[in-house]
Amino acid sequence: MTYSEMANENGSLNSKPPRDTKGKIITCKAAVAYGPGEPFVVEEILVHPPQKFEVRVKILYTSICHTDLSAWRGENESQRAYPRILGHEASGIVESVGEGVSEVEEGDTVVPIFNGECGECCYCKCEKSNMCERYGVNPMKKVMEGDGRSRFSTVDGKPIFHFLNTSTFSEYTVVDSACVVKFRHSDHTLTTKNLTLLSCGVSTGVGAAWNTANVHSGSSVAVFGLGAVGLAVAEGARARGASRIIGVDINPDKFIKAKAMGVTDFINPKDEEKPLYEIIRKMTDGGVDYSFECTGNGNVLRDAFLAAHAGWGLTVILGIHASPNLLPIHPMELFNGRSIVGSVFGGFKGKSQLPHFATQCGNGVVKLDNFITHELPIEEIDKAFDLLITGKSLRCLLHF
Repeated sequence: MTYSEMANENGSLNSKPPRDTKGKIITCKAAVAYGPGEPFVVEEILVHPPQKFEVRVKILYTSICHTDLSAWRGENESQRAYPRILGHEASGIVESVGEGVSEVEEGDTVVPIFNGECGECCYCKCEKSNMCERYGVNPMKKVMEGDGRSRFSTVDGKPIFHFLNTSTFSEYTVVDSACVVKFRHSDHTLTTKNLTLLSCGVSTGVGAAWNTANVHSGSSVAVFGLGAVGLAVAEGARARGASRIIGVDINPDKFIKAKAMGVTDFINPKDEEKPLYEIIRKMTDGGVDYSFECTGNGNVLRDAFLAAHAGWGLTVILGIHASPNLLPIHPMELFNGRSIVGSVFGGFKGKSQLPHFATQCGNGVVKLDNFITHELPIEEIDKAFDLLITGKSLRCLLHF
């Protein structure tokens, strides 16, 4: 039985990986991006040992998010860096740790996080923020924080760049200790597969509803874009007791699954002639209490903002918007009492708050099973991207 099969069978493991690789360079499989929109190359690469305050993780499952899609396409030119190992949503087992690492050890079940938490900087100590001065999300960053070098290389020694503090499209990856969260099996009942979802999409969506917006019972909500993040927003709003959750998407196939996650009303923009915000205002007697934009489209963002109720409506931005696009709102429109805010990782402080969130998910507060729609080997990563692009998958788990 392979280690991945063991993890699949047991749900969560706290045992040592099957080979003694500590302190050695590991040769393993990875999906490498060599240029914008080019097919991934699944090849053998070298993964170097973790240095001070770093952790090397054996990835059991990884999945694809729209952020990976945007980076693969190279939509923001300033963020392009190749060759690169993308991926930032995963679960795995600690293979080894570098000097000074005490919070995790070999064999621990962990989830890498793209928005780290050092626990010491002014951001980490501020209750109002989940940013981190050194290890926060940074799409421009392509090397390790400690020495400015990569831990990946081709078999002939050429560097391969890192991505979003994580680089999970590799059988082994190296992350800063601030960017990895330990999960004790005694604290939750989630499978390793479901833990993968907490690494980005579900935490981002549910957290946006809980932490950023603080959706209240009996409120009205509109979610623009019913991908995994948008449906996680709906699931979070449902868990908070929202009385009406309006889902907006151009793909009618998503409506059936969305209904199971709490969405009460559906709007397909292709079927409507009037602006979406006018339709939603009419449906909700003036607008919703909370509006969530999950598409990365400026026109949709404007509709989401105007669909929020004047006087108190809040719009939360979750979509990834390409540069050099600016906010499609005139400053004077904010004087109508609507407000707008962005949300990173759902406002969760990863290391200190994700374990409790896992417990809540395990207790059924948030339902995770519906998010995983496909599973494929890493060799079929291009197919997995096609499933996401065509709207046929929410989360496709990849395994090595």
